[in-house]
Amino acid sequence: MGILLFLLLDLFAPCYSQTINSVPIINMTVVQVREDLRAGAFAFQIEAYDPDGDKLTYGIRDPAYHFSVNKDTGQASINNTLDRETQEYFRVEIIVSDGVYETSKEITIIVLDANDNAPTFQNLPYNVEVEEDISVHTTVLTVLATDPDLNTGGIVSYKIDQVIPLDGTSVFSISDRGGDIVLNEPLSFTSKSAFYQIKINASDGGGPLYDDPNFVQSTATTAFITVVDVPNLDPQFLNLPNLASVDENSPVGTSVFKVQARDPDTGINDIIYYSIEDTNAPDLFQIDRDDGVVSVLTVFDREELLHINALVELTIKATEAGLNVDGIHANTMAKLQVNIGDVNDNQPRIYKCDGNNCVEQTHFTGDIDEHSSVGLSVSGLNMTVKDPDLGENSRFMLRLQGTDKDAFSVSPISAISESAVLILVKDPIAIDYEKKKVMIVEVVATDATIPDFVSTATVTIQINDINDNIPEFEEQAYKLSVEEHCANGTIVGTVTATDADELDEGLLTYRLLPESMLPYFDVYTDNGTIYVKNGNLLDRERTSSYSPTLQARDSGSNVGSTVLEITILDINDQTPQFYRDYQVFIRENNVLKLQVEARDDDEPNTPNSKIQYGIEDSEYSGNFTIDKDTGMITSIGILDREAIDPELNGVIELNVTATDMGVPPLSSWVIVVINVDDVNDNPPVYLDPDYTFHVKEGERGILVGYVRARDADQTEYNNRISFRITSGSQGNFLCISEPDGDGYRGVIRVDPDVELDYESDRKNYTLMVEATDLGQHTAMTTVEVVVEDVNDTPPVFPSGLTMSVEENSPPLMEVGVIEGSDADTNHSLIYELVSTKCHCNKTWEPCEEQWFILEPTGIVRTSADYNIDYEKCNMVDMTARVVDLYTEKGRNSTEGTVMINIVDVNDNAPEFIPVQEFFVVLSENVEQGTSVASVYATDRDSGENAKITFQVEGVEFDSTNAGEDPQPIGLIFYAETNEQPDAIGNYNGVIRSHQTLDPDRKGKYLVRVKAINLELSTEETIELITVDKSFRVGLRFESPVAEVNANLPYIRGALTGATKAMVHVVKVSSETTRNEQRKEVTLLEAYFVFPNGTALDSDSVVRILNTQDVYEQYGVILQGYGLTGILTGTFEQQENKLELFIMIGLVVALLIVVTVMSTSLVCVRRSYKRKLKAANAMNSAAMVTVEVQKAGPVVPGTNKYTREGANPVLNLNIDSATDLGFDEDGSSADRESLNSLDYNIDLTMTEKGTMPMTYV
Repeated sequence: MGILLFLLLDLFAPCYSQTINSVPIINMTVVQVREDLRAGAFAFQIEAYDPDGDKLTYGIRDPAYHFSVNKDTGQASINNTLDRETQEYFRVEIIVSDGVYETSKEITIIVLDANDNAPTFQNLPYNVEVEEDISVHTTVLTVLATDPDLNTGGIVSYKIDQVIPLDGTSVFSISDRGGDIVLNEPLSFTSKSAFYQIKINASDGGGPLYDDPNFVQSTATTAFITVVDVPNLDPQFLNLPNLASVDENSPVGTSVFKVQARDPDTGINDIIYYSIEDTNAPDLFQIDRDDGVVSVLTVFDREELLHINALVELTIKATEAGLNVDGIHANTMAKLQVNIGDVNDNQPRIYKCDGNNCVEQTHFTGDIDEHSSVGLSVSGLNMTVKDPDLGENSRFMLRLQGTDKDAFSVSPISAISESAVLILVKDPIAIDYEKKKVMIVEVVATDATIPDFVSTATVTIQINDINDNIPEFEEQAYKLSVEEHCANGTIVGTVTATDADELDEGLLTYRLLPESMLPYFDVYTDNGTIYVKNGNLLDRERTSSYSPTLQARDSGSNVGSTVLEITILDINDQTPQFYRDYQVFIRENNVLKLQVEARDDDEPNTPNSKIQYGIEDSEYSGNFTIDKDTGMITSIGILDREAIDPELNGVIELNVTATDMGVPPLSSWVIVVINVDDVNDNPPVYLDPDYTFHVKEGERGILVGYVRARDADQTEYNNRISFRITSGSQGNFLCISEPDGDGYRGVIRVDPDVELDYESDRKNYTLMVEATDLGQHTAMTTVEVVVEDVNDTPPVFPSGLTMSVEENSPPLMEVGVIEGSDADTNHSLIYELVSTKCHCNKTWEPCEEQWFILEPTGIVRTSADYNIDYEKCNMVDMTARVVDLYTEKGRNSTEGTVMINIVDVNDNAPEFIPVQEFFVVLSENVEQGTSVASVYATDRDSGENAKITFQVEGVEFDSTNAGEDPQPIGLIFYAETNEQPDAIGNYNGVIRSHQTLDPDRKGKYLVRVKAINLELSTEETIELITVDKSFRVGLRFESPVAEVNANLPYIRGALTGATKAMVHVVKVSSETTRNEQRKEVTLLEAYFVFPNGTALDSDSVVRILNTQDVYEQYGVILQGYGLTGILTGTFEQQENKLELFIMIGLVVALLIVVTVMSTSLVCVRRSYKRKLKAANAMNSAAMVTVEVQKAGPVVPGTNKYTREGANPVLNLNIDSATDLGFDEDGSSADRESLNSLDYNIDLTMTEKGTMPMTYV
C-alpha cells in the first residue's frame, strides 16, 4: 500500500508543479541617458515581462539616487542630474516584482555627452612681458582653454574681443585653434602704449544642450601684456644747440653752461655721459662727464681769439652708459657756442704803421720846419695807438712828456680802440733851428679807466731850417661845427692866415691835412673856406669830431698851419628802438609791473636822445600807467580776468610808444601782450534762488526739471560746473551736468531704476542741489519735487495665506476669503483663479480635479463637481490673481498663492499589502514564539487615522487527505504588531506560534488575520504550507562531527548550489558503525525546501547529485568533505545492518525499474533511456560487496558503483514514490522557478532581507 502511494505521488507531482507562479524576467542590459536631462525628466523605461502575465511593479536601487521610478509604469525619471565628465557610466539595480516573486538585475547606465561645459582657461593668470623690439609675426603668448565635452562641444576656438587701449586692436591677432597671440605691428614703449589688456574669448564648437541642438558655450579672460623698453633710441639734448657767455680771464673751473640730455627710452632711463668732441679753440673748456657742466679749463684772453671773433664753438657729445640693442653705446652730438666777454685787461700800445702793416715800437723819428705854425704836425711819424679791448674798455688818453713837451701837443688827446697820433706844434717860437736842431718828446698812452695801463714811445723830431716868415693863423686851433648829414658843400667856416712877407700877400694857398680828411672835408685853396665834401659820411653816431690840419702856404712854400676842431653837431635822425618784443604772463589778482626799454642813438644827454614813454589809448589802456621816464608799466590795482572781454581769451594788448625830445620828435612803438591767466576765484551762482517741480509717479528716468548756474571764471576748466544732489534724494533722483549756453545746467531726472510711488510715505522731496566748480567753490539751492499720484501701483496679494478644509466637505462650502490691498486711492479689486497644483503621492503636479472655486469677491469655496479626498492629495496650491479694474498704468494685477491644507478624516479601512501567496513552515523547527509569517497593511488616512494593529481571528488546518474540508483548530498562532511604520508608511505584523507544531502533520494552516484602525478593520487569510518529516534527508560523511561542523557553511553552500533549494540543517550527529576500525561517520540531517512550498526527498537529492554536470561542479566538492551516502527521509541510526541494507537496496532498485517504466507511459517527458541506464548500473553494482568497494567515478544518472570502482554514495533504499519530479529531464515548473532564483538566493540566506518568502 505504501509503495502504491509513492507511485501516485510521483505521477501527480509534475502535473501539480506546472501550476506554480513564474519569476518576472528583466530583458535590458544597457541604457543610454544624456547628461543634461533636468530633474524630473524621463530617463528610460524599465523593460521586463512576466511569463504568467501578472501585473508588475518596478523599483530601483541607485546609491547615488540619480533616478526615481514610477512603481506602476516602470518609467525612470531624473532625480539627481547626471554629469558625464564625472562618471561616464555606472551600474544600478533594477527590481521587478509580480507580487509573489521579486527579481533584480544590474544594468549599465551610459551617460551621453551634452555641451554643458564652457571652455576653461588653464594656467591663469596670463601676464607676459614683451620687449618692444620683438619681431612682427612673433608669438608673444599662447593661451589654452580646455572643454571636457566631447565632439564639437570639446573643440575650442579663440578670438580677441577687445584690446585696451583701443589703438592696440590691430597690434595683436590670435590663431583660431592654437590660441597663439601674434604680434601684427611693431611695438614701441615710448610712442605707443606700454601696457595692453587683451580680452580673449574661448568658444566651443557647440553641441546639444536641453532643447538647443547646437548650443555654443564661451568663456572670456584677460591677458596682460607689458611692453618692456629696450635701448633702441639715441639720447636727446634738452638745451642744445645754445649760446652761452663767459668773460675772458675767468678762473679755471668757472661754470659756463650746463648741458642736459635724456635717454628717450624712458623705461630704461640710462645714465648719460658728456664729452667735448670738437672745438675751434682747443683746451679752453672742459665738460663734466656726469653732470654736463661746461667750465673753464684754462685762463684765456679774448684778444687772442679775435681771429674767431671771440666766439668759441664746442661740439658736445652725449653718450649712454649702457649698450644699446646693436651692442654699441648710443650717442648724439650738438653745438654749444660760447661768446667770450671782454674785460679791460689790455693797455694801449703804440705802433708804427706802414699801410696795414703795424709794428709796435718805442722810438719814432720825424721832422718839422722851424717855427712851424701851431698845430702843424710832425711829419714822418706814422704813429698809431691801439687798445684791443672792446668798447669803453678800449678808451685811452694821450699826453706828451719830456724836455720839449711844451713845444708840442698830441692829437687826439682821447680815442677809442685805435687812433692815428699826431704831434702838433704848440710853441713855434720854441721850435727854432738856430736854438735846437733836434727836439725830443715822449708820447704817453694811458688807459682811460686803469691808469696803470700805460705805454710810452720816444719821438725824435728833426727841426728843418726854413724861412722865418711863414703864414700865420690867428689861432692855434679853431673850433668849428657842422650838422651831421648836411648837404654837400655846406660851409663849415673860413679860417685864413697872414704872412708878414708882403710878396706873399694874396698868394697864400690852403690845404687840409691829412689826406684821410679829404673824403669828408675840403678847403677852397684861395680863401681858406672849409666846406663839407660828402655830408652823407658825417655821422655823429660814428665819429663825433674831426681834427684836420689847415695849412697855409706862401709863395716861398712856407707853410703855416692851424688845427681845426670840427665838431659834428647832432641832428635828430635816430628813432628810438625798443630792445625786444614784450609778452608777459600773469595770473589774475596780481599787480602787473613790467619795464619796457628803448634806446636812441642820437647824442646822449641831449633832447635828441632823451626818450619818454607812453601808452596809446585803447580799450584797457586806462587800467595801466607807465612811467614816462623809466618805462615801468604798472596796473592800476590787481588784474581781474573776468573784467576782460571773454572774446579776448584773457589777452590785453597795449601799444607802448617811445618818443625822443628832438625836433621834430621821432617815435616808435611796441605791442605789449599781457596774458592774464584765469584763476578759479569765482563760485558758481544759481540763476534762480530756488526751484519747484512736479513729476508723475511711476515714470522711470522721467525729467524732473533743470537748475541753472553760471561761473564768472572765463576758462572752461575754471568755469565748468558739476551738479549733485547732496541730500533729500533718498536714492530716487539723479542730477547730470550739461552745458547751457554760456553756463551749465543740472538735469534732474528720476533714477532709471526707480519708480516714484505716490502711495509711499514720500509724496514730496526737498532736494539740496550743490553746484561745484573744479576749484571746489560751491553754491547750494533748494529744489522742491512734488510727486503726483497715478493709479500705477499693482494690487497686493496677501502673502503666506493658508486655509484648511476637511476632506469630504459639502459642496460650495466657504473655505476662506482672499483679501488683497491696493495703495492707490482709487481702485476696485476682483479675484481670478489662475491654476492649481496638488500634492499627490508626495509630488506636486497639476490638479486633475478642481476641488475649489474662487469667486470675484475673493471667497474660496468647495467645488460642487468633485469630492475632496485627502488620500488622493493632501495639499492644494492655488495660484490666484487680484486685479485692479481702475489701473491707469503698469501692471494691473498680482498673482499669489493660497495653500489649502486638506484635513484627513478616518474614512479608509486598512488595506493588506500582498507579500506572497503562502508561507512555508518547517513544522519540526517551530516552537513557542517562533515567527511563521509576516503581514503588511497600510491605511490611506494619516496620523492616528492611519495607525494599524494586527490580530489573529481564527485558525483552520487544511489536510492533504482527499475529501477532507478545512477544520477549525484553536488559536495556536497570534499576531505581534510593530508600532512604528516603515519608511513608506506601511505597518508590519509578525505571526508567531503559541506552541510547537506536529512535524508529521501534512497540509496547510489557514490563519485569518484582522488589520484594525480605530473603528475600521479588514481581514485577510494567509496560508502556512507545512513541510513534514517525510522530507528529511540524511547525508553520511566519513568525517568527525567537529570537522563536519567546521565545514558546515561550505557543505551547505555546495548542496544549495547543486539543488537550488534552501538547505535547512536540523541535526549533526555521530553514527555508530559495525566495523570499529572504520573511520568515524557523521550523519547530517537536513530539509531541501523551495520557495513555492515544495521540498526534495532523499531520492530526489540523489538523482540531482548524480547528474554529470552537477557532480563535476558540486559532487567533487562534497566528496572532498567526506560525503559517502544519502539515507531515506524517515530513518533512525542503525548498527551492523549492512546486509539488510543491501537486500533492501536490491528490492528498491527493482521497484524503481518498475516505476520508471510505468511512469514513462503517462508522462512523455520522462527519460526512458536514462532510467534504464540507471537500472543497469544498479544491477551491476549489486554484485559487489561493500568491503571491496573502491573509490571511482560515479555512473552518471545513478547513485551506484561501476564494476571498476566504488561509488562514494552508500547503497540506499530508493523509493520512487517520493520523487517530486525534479529529475534532470523533467519539465517541472517548480524546477524552472528554482532556476530563475539562481542569483537571488544567498548561500546563507541572511543578506536578502527583501526575499518574498519566509522559511521556518
